[in-house]
Amino acid sequence: MSPSLTRPLARRRFLAIGATAAGLSLLPHRLPRADGIPVRVWRGVALGADASLSIAHPDAAEADRLIALSLEEVARLERVFSLYRTDSALRRLNRDGRLDNPPADLVRLLSEAAAFGRSTGGAFDPTVQPLWQLYAGHFERANADPAGPPENAIRAARALVDVRALRVEPNHIAFAAKGMAMTLNGIAQGYITDRVTERLKAEGMGHVLVDMGELRALGHHPSGRPWTVGLADPTDPDKTTGTVDLTDGAMATSGGYGTRFDAAGRFTHLFDPASGACAAQWLAVTVQAPEATTADALSTALSAVPADRAASILAAHPGVTARFTHPDGRILRLPA
Repeated sequence: MSPSLTRPLARRRFLAIGATAAGLSLLPHRLPRADGIPVRVWRGVALGADASLSIAHPDAAEADRLIALSLEEVARLERVFSLYRTDSALRRLNRDGRLDNPPADLVRLLSEAAAFGRSTGGAFDPTVQPLWQLYAGHFERANADPAGPPENAIRAARALVDVRALRVEPNHIAFAAKGMAMTLNGIAQGYITDRVTERLKAEGMGHVLVDMGELRALGHHPSGRPWTVGLADPTDPDKTTGTVDLTDGAMATSGGYGTRFDAAGRFTHLFDPASGACAAQWLAVTVQAPEATTADALSTALSAVPADRAASILAAHPGVTARFTHPDGRILRLPA
């Protein structure tokens, strides 16, 4: 998805960031002009995924400064949340089971994650990393049983999943049991999107669309219409099935098609924390909310629950709506 421009914009008033994750280095170059405004683009890899960053601005030097500012914020947060960097705060917490003097962003995000765990009745739980490790390890083996890991192994991993067993204090974070581990992939991209958006708002940006794996808009499209965001087809993510209008809000989509452990796609990165099984209730769940952190966490949680429970969760989050894609392609929207 990339926004279009229909008229010239004032200095520092338009920024469009498109990415599946965040970025670490700045390699700007020119693309064709959009309505007379030169477009600057960055592409790279972060949080294990391809990423891109584009900005249309009449002043190329100012555009590059804003891109660099955004990437500095992303790089700072990646050093906190990444599962790929051996020196990240999250990797150190998972390795040692505790972390003294944690970064303030980790304390804040884990506190928010615990709150989402409570408000979703446990459907959102970032301590599912032992399940990820179990399923990934199982299917990486030659001649792996296509039925998945044995039930006793799932029960053992499931016993380590409980966000309530995580102690979070300003100066100390610790797991209650040995072997616990955490992934923030179901909330960190939304959090990073929010932080970048707020950084740009502080720079005076008024018409902003940020996509760091999840999306958030400030204001509307510079033409006066809402931002238009494409919805990926869960059966073919390179295609879209429709569009959503976004103004002063955020959107996130979760679907098992993002990471599949097996060729058949029966086992994916989305888990039901209650059972330890891979969530298969929906092909995809798209959530719109005021902030990307909320949209990200709730799209993850709602992927693991049936419609009646999803309706109860959404009732506890005013201003949030969700679009569910059934395995047969039917669409459910809640609240109805």
